[in-house]
Amino acid sequence: MLKINTIMIATHIYPSMLGATMGPKTTSALDQACARLKSAGMRITQPRIAIINALIKRAHPASIEQVHADLADSSCDLVTVYRCLAVFEELGFVRRSFLHNGTALYEINLNGTDHYHIVCKDTHQVEEIDAETANELRRVIKQVEDVLKNRGYRDMTHVVEFFGVSPANRKSTEASAAG
Repeated sequence: MLKINTIMIATHIYPSMLGATMGPKTTSALDQACARLKSAGMRITQPRIAIINALIKRAHPASIEQVHADLADSSCDLVTVYRCLAVFEELGFVRRSFLHNGTALYEINLNGTDHYHIVCKDTHQVEEIDAETANELRRVIKQVEDVLKNRGYRDMTHVVEFFGVSPANRKSTEASAAG
């Protein structure tokens, strides 16, 4: 049995008890994340659920400060968000990426598939790379990992981020300079 704010729950976390409204996709993602926490021997707490929900609702990676700002009624402090995201990343269901200035961004990643992004240097807008290009990148990364494994490396991870000025931003900048 799991105790959350004096509500006893046997096997399932009911988001409505925590003030959240969720569709089937979200409930499934929340269940998966909670199952990962539970299998790691970690408690399912209200702040952890709130942080997971904030990540699930985001379409793009977010900074710790953005995740904290998304939390309803400040269900936890900024330090708790830092600690939880570090644990979630270690458990493998949150992925960290970076802006070109080094700011860490976090996104939910329950299926274990790496998502690759292009970040606009001017606007910091994050856009996911199309599926075909991402698949090609995964293929090349797998080749590199295989070579490194053959050299004896184990437990490898990687970070691949792309940075550039978006076409839309470049056109608006060029139009402003010409005018």
